[in-house]
Amino acid sequence: MYAITGATGQLGRLVIETLLKTIPADRIVAAVRNPAKARDLAERGVTVREADYNRPDTLAPAFAGVQKLLLISSTEVSGRLPRHQAVIEAAKRAGVSLIAYTSMLHADTSPATLAIEHRQTEEVIAASGLPAVILRNGWYTENHLLALPAALEHGAFVGAAKDGRFSSAARRDYAEAAALVLTTDGQARKIYELAADQAFTLAELAAEFSRQSGKAIAYDDLSQAAYQDVLTGAGLPADFAALLADTDAAAARGALFDDGGALGRLIGRPTTSMQSLVAAALRG
Repeated sequence: MYAITGATGQLGRLVIETLLKTIPADRIVAAVRNPAKARDLAERGVTVREADYNRPDTLAPAFAGVQKLLLISSTEVSGRLPRHQAVIEAAKRAGVSLIAYTSMLHADTSPATLAIEHRQTEEVIAASGLPAVILRNGWYTENHLLALPAALEHGAFVGAAKDGRFSSAARRDYAEAAALVLTTDGQARKIYELAADQAFTLAELAAEFSRQSGKAIAYDDLSQAAYQDVLTGAGLPADFAALLADTDAAAARGALFDDGGALGRLIGRPTTSMQSLVAAALRG
């Protein structure tokens, strides 16, 4: 059996959608904090089990009979490591034969604060002795597109990444990669640096917003502190705003760029272009 943690999240649902193309539904476990949110998956024959990172007693039963487990990293801004560690320990007790973990691009060397708990989680997995495969995902292009409505309204797109290039890919690309790794033999001890075929700067992204919308949108590059202030002013929690501003600053130093092409090779097709995702976002 295959289990996906965080299965009602955006990435988790896409992984299950991909698995359902080749794997019988009753061999897929949706491990979720709130089973009520997975009723649609249960109606399609997927096994839904409660698995709350914050309640370790729910984890081992959720992984019973599971051979391969995808640990999708917690969405918490901080404090991820204890949650991840609980999953890893439960997977080992349950006899899982392979754990795959969604880490961050170049987590072992990245200067981004966001990379710290990913790096620590990778170390915990290694120390556990569980056969493992690490999926170091780059930035999701959809993260950038969250700013599109504001950019259209104000005619400006802000950030703090200078000329740093983002090898951002579509969430669906990363989901397909995760599903393929789970269903392909010989993945233990592999580390994949997963990033888009083409990279772009935030200035180039703003130019694409302009080209497709027909409205002039300029990229305004700010200092890390000023960008953090903009984000908090827009209503983001202070710790989340700080993390996003730090990630942009790290991107300016190359943290979210990779030209190795591993993602496209893994999924067997070109990665989804930034241009096509902008078009889809504008269509709504």
